[in-house]
Amino acid sequence: MLYNPFKNLEKHEWFLWIISLVMVLCSNIISNNRDIISLCGTALGVTALIFVAKGDVWGHIICAFFCILYGISSYQTRYYGELITYVGMSLPATIFSIFSWLRHPFASGHNEVKIHRLTKKEFCIVCLVSVVGTIIFYFILKALNTASLLFSTFSITTSLFASLLTFYRNPYYAVAYMVNDVVLIILWSIASFEAFSKFPMVICFFMFFVNDLYGFISWKKREKIQRG
Repeated sequence: MLYNPFKNLEKHEWFLWIISLVMVLCSNIISNNRDIISLCGTALGVTALIFVAKGDVWGHIICAFFCILYGISSYQTRYYGELITYVGMSLPATIFSIFSWLRHPFASGHNEVKIHRLTKKEFCIVCLVSVVGTIIFYFILKALNTASLLFSTFSITTSLFASLLTFYRNPYYAVAYMVNDVVLIILWSIASFEAFSKFPMVICFFMFFVNDLYGFISWKKREKIQRG
């Protein structure tokens, strides 16, 4: 557990990580955004995804801090759906995933998690929890007068689905997060029209989409290797 995760990054992963950080930083400069919380949150977010793509538990540890900072940014924009999603659901799911991944290494002494193929029962659980969670939180968000209610609700659906797949160590977590990234790009684009200082979040989730795409490709390759 106590190791330097950066030493395991390959050259193309270093490139993707650095490009992601540069894009996030440049978007903050262009928008004249001096929100340190937003900048740190987006930087942590793209960093976390690099390690999640490698099946490294450090990705979830970093992601836990991202959830907190992103929740603060969402509260400031009245995106209560995002606040509830990331602090109320994604953060606990991330913590559970940390323990799940630590308990299921690919091999003893390896930093890579063992990839799992969902059973029919597990898939039904994921779908049921996602649907029930969506219905419950729709009314909560409506009562809170949440901005962009439709997209905020759909964000909860996709995020909850992705979080559960991540917990089950399934490669398709990345596909669910890619859909979630598209929803969030739309949400923060709407916010940036009202306040351009929110534009960095659009770039952040665009880079999230790129990293999640890499994560899916990476996990499918690792799945083949692990299954021999």
